[in-house]
Amino acid sequence: MSFNPLTEKGINLDEQVRNWAELNVEPYDKASVDPYTRCRVIAMNGIEVEAVIFSHQFNRHTDVPEVKAALAEIRRIEQQQQKVVNWLIPAEESTLEVTLGYEQEAVDLTAWLARSEPDPYLRQTYDFGLLEDFDHLYRYANLYELIEGKQAEDVVARLTEVMPGRPTRVEHRHPADNIRKHYDRHTVDPLSRLHALTITAAEQQTMNFYMNIGNRYLEPVARGLYAEIGMVEEEHVTQYESMLDPGESWFEQLLLHEYNECYMYHSFEAQESDPRIRRIWELHLAMEIEQLRIAADLMRRYDGRDPLEVLPAALPEPVLLEPNKQYVREVLADQVDLTSLGTGYVRDAHKRFQENLKRVNAAGNPSEEVIDIHRERFGREYRLQTEGPHPVRELREEAFAGQA
Repeated sequence: MSFNPLTEKGINLDEQVRNWAELNVEPYDKASVDPYTRCRVIAMNGIEVEAVIFSHQFNRHTDVPEVKAALAEIRRIEQQQQKVVNWLIPAEESTLEVTLGYEQEAVDLTAWLARSEPDPYLRQTYDFGLLEDFDHLYRYANLYELIEGKQAEDVVARLTEVMPGRPTRVEHRHPADNIRKHYDRHTVDPLSRLHALTITAAEQQTMNFYMNIGNRYLEPVARGLYAEIGMVEEEHVTQYESMLDPGESWFEQLLLHEYNECYMYHSFEAQESDPRIRRIWELHLAMEIEQLRIAADLMRRYDGRDPLEVLPAALPEPVLLEPNKQYVREVLADQVDLTSLGTGYVRDAHKRFQENLKRVNAAGNPSEEVIDIHRERFGREYRLQTEGPHPVRELREEAFAGQA
């Protein structure tokens, strides 16, 4: 059944304010939580953080008191929603366990967006980033066993495979090669707009997370790995935010943010396996419906445009967090050797790319070091390959053993 948040009745904004006890929610149980519930929490945390950051930027670029006031009221609620979502993550989950959740979410969310994306160029961009996040999961999984003596399967279950993607050591591109072509706001499929907002929010949240927690370790290899992958996340945010059309007005962007929040909460409410957390998604959806109504009114008043010029008649098919093992393997087999040149993708290690790699890897490479140390300690590396050998022969474990 189609769902149009513009025609639904939400909760009045002044009734959305919650007290401290309502914000300080009970975390999920890390021992029994569905891995995709964890991923949904991480994804919605990123969506809410993006909403807040965007609203602050809008506030800095408008001098209309009524608009500032409306943004401030909505932003307070978005901040409360973010606290509820983020506070679902328990303190008992170690930083590395949360990190594994971030990377599982990155892999399976990006894969789903790629599979669903109608624009070939944008789909290629998702595929490109997917193989890098897939490799990050593998690197952190090896660090997890090194530092905590545990295996990533305890966190990701067997829903997502853990093995090399595009090696992190070759993900370090010149900044000019991380820019992508943006969609055309006049002709773009509405689904592409929502996908671009979602992936930008997700990667921005990962970038921010690593920026703030990467220095919390004593072990040099851990600090090095977070620093290296954190810099790749900077590349990813640059890549994905470049896809957004800069010609969209501030009011159009506000409308799209609120609509995308409705889309994501509606998607996750439909598939959430935890009844208590499902009720949070349902409540936040009702809140977002009212916030969307306010954004639509602001667009009509200050842009002089009908929101229906921008938004689809109903929400698209829900975003699903589900296994994407075969899809990831197919992309690995076909695209693992790609890099970028300007806004395009190439298989040649061009001069600018090689020079940047030489510079950043001059004193060694943490993402390779963590695997080397793991092999030295355990006699092997950590992998979780449920679907057979690695699809790329050169990245199979026996290939590395033969080099030893």
